[in-house]
Amino acid sequence: MTTQFDNVSVVKKANIYFDGKCVSHTVLFADGTKKTIGIIFPSTLKFNTGAAEIMELNAGKCRIRLAGATDWNTYEGGQQFEVPANSSFDIETVDTLDYVCHFI
Repeated sequence: MTTQFDNVSVVKKANIYFDGKCVSHTVLFADGTKKTIGIIFPSTLKFNTGAAEIMELNAGKCRIRLAGATDWNTYEGGQQFEVPANSSFDIETVDTLDYVCHFI
């Protein structure tokens, strides 16, 4: 996991979801890829995906349940998990989550 992204553009307007429980900014790369960098405050939320995603956790702790699964898996800073395209996942944020979402 890298500690910074160089030579990027950042969209100034924040993405604010779930009444402010999730706040992120979009980062655009010269090769056309994009990522979001954000924070999810302690809560239980459901996210829907269009593109496949890798959620890289910088700090915090959460439990994840992918669409169709019955079990929850725990992740914390330094770990990551993948979510398929056109799917969803439930997330229970135990500690404020600092993350990078890589769209793949």
